[in-house]
Amino acid sequence: MSESTTPRRPLARHGQQASPTFAGQLMKIVGIFAAVVLVSGLAVVGYIGIGLTSTVQANAVELEGQKAVPPDIGAYEGGFNLLLAGVDTCEPKYAHLFGKRCTGGDSEGTLNDVNLLVHVSAEPRRVTAVSFPRDMMVPIPSCEDENGQVSSAMSKQPLNSAWEYGGLSCVAKTLSELTGEDIQFAASVTFGGVIEITNAIGGVDVCLATPIKDKYTGLDMAAGNHTVVGLQALQFLRTRHGVGDGSDLGRIGNQQQYMSSLARKMMSSETLGNIPVMLKLADTAVHNLTTSTTLADPMKLVQIGLALKDVPLNDIVFVQYPTAEDPDDANKVVPDYDSAEQMWAAISANKQLEITHKNTKNDGVVVEDAPEATTPPATTEPGATPAPDQVAQLPSTVKGNSAAQQTCSNGNVRR
Repeated sequence: MSESTTPRRPLARHGQQASPTFAGQLMKIVGIFAAVVLVSGLAVVGYIGIGLTSTVQANAVELEGQKAVPPDIGAYEGGFNLLLAGVDTCEPKYAHLFGKRCTGGDSEGTLNDVNLLVHVSAEPRRVTAVSFPRDMMVPIPSCEDENGQVSSAMSKQPLNSAWEYGGLSCVAKTLSELTGEDIQFAASVTFGGVIEITNAIGGVDVCLATPIKDKYTGLDMAAGNHTVVGLQALQFLRTRHGVGDGSDLGRIGNQQQYMSSLARKMMSSETLGNIPVMLKLADTAVHNLTTSTTLADPMKLVQIGLALKDVPLNDIVFVQYPTAEDPDDANKVVPDYDSAEQMWAAISANKQLEITHKNTKNDGVVVEDAPEATTPPATTEPGATPAPDQVAQLPSTVKGNSAAQQTCSNGNVRR
């Protein structure tokens, strides 16, 4: 196995400011841009209204090996894929919020600690968001960074180290080779970006089956329903020791509860019917997301938004990429290729996905009725029930839930 001897930290990049005609353009063409934003043990998923800008974002990233993207997404055979990566860059404005992470010996590094591949099928449109554990040991291909330096291919490295060898492009290349999926679009967001985007939408409703008390993130929450904003939202999404068995796998389950709730909120009239909220959210996204050049195309954003706006919540499904214990390190996991192959086959068949995994006390969430609420939970009518031959059961090794399901965090403070 070859190793990289000099870790490199890509320079932080930020989105270009909106043009002065942003508001007027948004009023003319409104699209709902589905984005899942994940950061270092945290996740935010949102449907972000975004207006047209006159030029492509100056800091957009070219994906290495990117195939030519047709101008019309309807021409994408089998649908398309969008990578969303959360990076743990210690931005000066927010570094004081993260203690040792931003003051210790590794504070200068940047890792892609959250990685999510969103597959949008061909008609009928369905959305599957696949979370990849950051500590999963995978091959990382040779990548070129923004300075033109090329790293050697590596046969077994933690997934969250891919950013160091080539930024967003290397993360996309790594996951494309792992899954066999072409990745047409990609975006990344930082700690601070998650805080700003969560604030812009007015917070997200979350449910706790049992209390969470996590000294590592500072999160201390009672059982019940809560609306989390800003730093608390980030703490909720970063918590690992506070849910399930304290592993990154449990944290992913907790993040997916958050993502489901955010998807329900974004699809509701509370957000889509509120132009000031959409404008604020769009402006915040422009300033806090770094995208691939393909995603910076404003007309492509509108097309993606129109393709996603009517997808029923039953057909928005969040799953974890299946894993097994790494035989070389019990603290790491490796891909479960057999289960993954079955999962991708079901996704490619474009059928409604059925989760067969039964959650246990080790998982980050439980499926149950929400406890007495401190704020009203979001409610959504489920879509029509598909015919049996239009449903695909996933292997029990694939954890997850649909956006139509109510799950609650499995906190570490037991009843």
